Amino acid sequence: MGAKARFNELLGLDLHPKIIDIGANPISYPIYYWMHQAGDIDIVGFEPAPVPFAQLQETKGPRETYLPLAVGDGRRHTLHLCFAPGMSSIFEPDPAVLDLFPRGSLWGSVLETMEVDTVRLDDVPETEGVDMISIDIQGAELMALENAAERLKTTLLIHCEVEFVPIYKGQPLFSEVEIFLRSQGFMLHTFQEMNTRCITPLVLNDDPTAGFNQHFWANAVFIRDLSKANQLSDQEILKLAMLLHDLYQSVDASMRLLSVYDTRHGTALAPTYLNNLRQHYNSALPA
Repeated sequence: MGAKARFNELLGLDLHPKIIDIGANPISYPIYYWMHQAGDIDIVGFEPAPVPFAQLQETKGPRETYLPLAVGDGRRHTLHLCFAPGMSSIFEPDPAVLDLFPRGSLWGSVLETMEVDTVRLDDVPETEGVDMISIDIQGAELMALENAAERLKTTLLIHCEVEFVPIYKGQPLFSEVEIFLRSQGFMLHTFQEMNTRCITPLVLNDDPTAGFNQHFWANAVFIRDLSKANQLSDQEILKLAMLLHDLYQSVDASMRLLSVYDTRHGTALAPTYLNNLRQHYNSALPA
């Protein structure tokens, strides 16, 4: 579709959603990278590991705050440091499950353990007024969300890593995360980066991260239930429409939200949005 059309530009707005990033290690670009580059968001990130936290502190801009804290249930936990750093977790890896997948047992082998203190998101003042939560903490996502009841009341969108097989002992899977968030007024919107793995002894194309059909992990996107969008405030409607457009190009969902806003105020944001999109991309979008 060419260059991205920013929501703020399309409608002449100046919205700045607040994003909480739990697990902000800068080893890869976050989902909100382009919104960050455009200066359209405020970020509060959590990264307990000293080296990546120092990197974030060195490169942060005026709209970024980073805290060297581990988010969880406010208790002390044992952190299992794995051969593959990205697999380190407060949950113990399950060798029997990991052995199903190429190099799983190696990557999930525990090199050492250490005790870590966690904080509840509700107890961190910097997280007040959150609009979006991005969370990737290796199986502990549900624990963190269950201890963020107050913050979830203002949250419009959650970008959450989920697993479909229990690679950690006792970890919650996607189904449990979805059930909890549905009880909090969220609906599943989409999956990003749906990852599959090959089941041993086969290895697909000598790539241990490739697979046929076995779903392994993904980023699940949850949003406020659109059937109840009329219960959202004006700012919540606009910010959710912005996040859906700028992060996922969910034009239909953004249109729906703008239509709710227009019905409430007698404005014409929805048709303006669609017309400006057509002009920006110089292509026909569905009416």
